[in-house]
Amino acid sequence: MTEHPLVSTQWLADNLTSPDLVVVNAWMPPVTHPDAPPVYPNAHIPGSVFFDVNEICDKNSELPHMLPAPHVFSSAMRKLGIGDGQTLVVYDDFGFYSAPRVWWTLRTMGAERVFVLDGGFPKWRAEGRAEEDKEQRRVQSHFTSRLNHGAVADLAGIKAALETGSRQVLDARSFDRFNGRAPEPRIGLRSGHMPGAFNLPFTQLISEDGTFNDRASLETAFQNAGIDLEKPVTTTCGSGVTAAILTLALSILGTRDLALYDGSWAEWGSREDVDVATNTD
Repeated sequence: MTEHPLVSTQWLADNLTSPDLVVVNAWMPPVTHPDAPPVYPNAHIPGSVFFDVNEICDKNSELPHMLPAPHVFSSAMRKLGIGDGQTLVVYDDFGFYSAPRVWWTLRTMGAERVFVLDGGFPKWRAEGRAEEDKEQRRVQSHFTSRLNHGAVADLAGIKAALETGSRQVLDARSFDRFNGRAPEPRIGLRSGHMPGAFNLPFTQLISEDGTFNDRASLETAFQNAGIDLEKPVTTTCGSGVTAAILTLALSILGTRDLALYDGSWAEWGSREDVDVATNTD
């Protein structure tokens, strides 16, 4: 299998019974509909396990779904039956929403063969492929967490990147939220963006059928946003989820030095000791 980070629905259907393959249903309700139920109990790709982003996280942090400690993550993966050396294909119920976040999390924690299903469950279902409603319980496996600290940006790191220009900071939120023309969906956050950040709404990368745009279109989108694909990029968004969609697209394009600001606007927009820029004209 190619090391391109996406796999097609046809590839997954052809390889669904491979003994080293684990399909992972990534779940996180949209921030605008926090009580939305997951699809998994009623329908999922056969054999898939359920990865709840809001549960497999740092429960001691006041910020939403921050990365857990490596030993906590290893324990959670063991219980799901995800272990070392497996090939992991992640999908979500919306096409592209939480699956790239889980892809990034697994990669950041040391998993080497992790891929995202292009188009997710909507494309799988539209093609009439097999589904099941039985909860999957795999045999527990040993997962060795090896946290890649360079893939995770914290507040100090994002401040340094913005102040020195050592890294391009790219925000996945909508134009209106980025420019302070629309309120944040999370109560108590200021509107606007980090001074010096670039903006590329993640929706600009997705085709009408829910799959990623082709390579040429992706390159154009990043270039139009002012991003040099040969230089380091740190992605950000509302809470570190859709930022991973930008990270996934940059990985497709071969950008090597990538990080994600885990706290994202949930952290930055809640603080009074950082500057916020707006463009409300």
